[in-house]
Amino acid sequence: MHPHSKRRRLANDVQFPTALHEGPSGLSSPQYAHTMNTDWSSKPQQGHAPAYTPSDSTDGPTFASPLGNTGWGHDGFSHDPGFLASQEELRCMLFTIAQSAAPTRAPSPDEHEQDTEGSQGGDLHMRPVISNARRVQYLKNYVGQVAPWLDMFDSQCTFRVQIPALARTFPALLNAILAISARQMERKEGTRESFDSLELYQEAIRLLSPLLEMRDSKVVAACVLLCCLEMMSARAQDWRKHLEGCTALFEAFEIHGFSSGILQAVFWCYVRMDLCGALISDGTESTLLRPSKWLAPGCNDEDAARLFHAAQSPDMHANYAVYLCARACELVSDRTQFVELGVQNDCSGDTFHRRWLSIWEDLQQWIENRPSELLPVHTTHTKPFPHILFLHWAAISSNQLYHTACILLLNTMVKSIKLRPAPAVSALWHARRICGISLANPHQGCLNNAIQPLWIAGRLFSHVSEHTIIIDIIRRIEAETGWGACWRICDLELAWGYKIPRRRRTSTRKKG
Repeated sequence: MHPHSKRRRLANDVQFPTALHEGPSGLSSPQYAHTMNTDWSSKPQQGHAPAYTPSDSTDGPTFASPLGNTGWGHDGFSHDPGFLASQEELRCMLFTIAQSAAPTRAPSPDEHEQDTEGSQGGDLHMRPVISNARRVQYLKNYVGQVAPWLDMFDSQCTFRVQIPALARTFPALLNAILAISARQMERKEGTRESFDSLELYQEAIRLLSPLLEMRDSKVVAACVLLCCLEMMSARAQDWRKHLEGCTALFEAFEIHGFSSGILQAVFWCYVRMDLCGALISDGTESTLLRPSKWLAPGCNDEDAARLFHAAQSPDMHANYAVYLCARACELVSDRTQFVELGVQNDCSGDTFHRRWLSIWEDLQQWIENRPSELLPVHTTHTKPFPHILFLHWAAISSNQLYHTACILLLNTMVKSIKLRPAPAVSALWHARRICGISLANPHQGCLNNAIQPLWIAGRLFSHVSEHTIIIDIIRRIEAETGWGACWRICDLELAWGYKIPRRRRTSTRKKG
């Protein structure tokens, strides 16, 4: 069989639900993604106000790209016509459901449980996409390699234990699990031609299509898994486009960070990706789902500390760091729009001063009030970066996000803000700890989450030895996890003003 025959068949089988609009060649702005694919054929039903539309993310002026080189890719997956068609189909379905069927209450984890198990039971509706041997291989890889980074803020291991159990009687979810696992293996192994993940991805979408209106937690979990798959090899300028469909679903179904059961775990997995999208924008955009929407209905930012503290959970304290970093991104984005474009958004004078200090004080309270599980067990004061070891998965990334948020704020601090002298008021101090945490903690999920913090921290360093270590960390992240990371090297080299010689990169990698 010709190595491309499977992909050609898939591409021809899939019909585009709407036209794909290609932008001008060479455009590398993350903001450009907001203008893509906003003309879809499905319209909201009469009498229903859309809870979220893609145009929400295009309101207001756009900025020039903060990135030097965002076009990248090691295989043909993200450019495959079958993938592009299926991704657009899923995105349009999510927007249609969000616009036409916004519920009046949050969905129940058990809602429609009997109906879905009866109609989707067993393998009745599953096509023989892959062999049983490959299925077992992908399931094993999912449990051992993929689920840990989905669960890194979840001691209950929802993605590793609960979701695979639900997938036994829900083929759409099973195909989503198999698809993301196959994509991760293809990325690690450097597969460039035929992709099992593409067929599984398309099959999951086919099975999800008639089920989206059920507002079932298993459907939401499958959608988030497919979003994770897309992000694994998405270009920077496409990042937010891939997130928009899930954003619409969460907002329409009123799913938030304090929802119960599986929905809570799925929500926090999604917003970590949303936060990464905001960090990629380099201060020009907030998260698609504004941080205030992460809280329980009726609560605002002033209630956040109380809500997270009331949870009495190391996991939720770690999630609080994600929320605070998102608030920092929101403030920096608002400030950028106010200063550079004159947008009136409460970011002038005393108002900005108060917002800045509020987030800064919340961050310092976060670090002071960490439960024992989120404290380092050992710190080695080495040069140029300290090695800071944590035992709890959630501790690794949450502490990195604390340091990242502090850098974002310190980079926008105005002269009217006066802070007492302390290590925490130095952006370089935080940057060294971001690098030191990645050096000391090899957990794959936390390595994935470190890509953007490493880029933000890396731009602050000036010595070639520091640069070489950071590039080595980024290359190791992509090699070990399959998650696209090396495109950030080009952006760092642009910030540093020179390219690291290839032989230095290679020798450093061999030493590691």
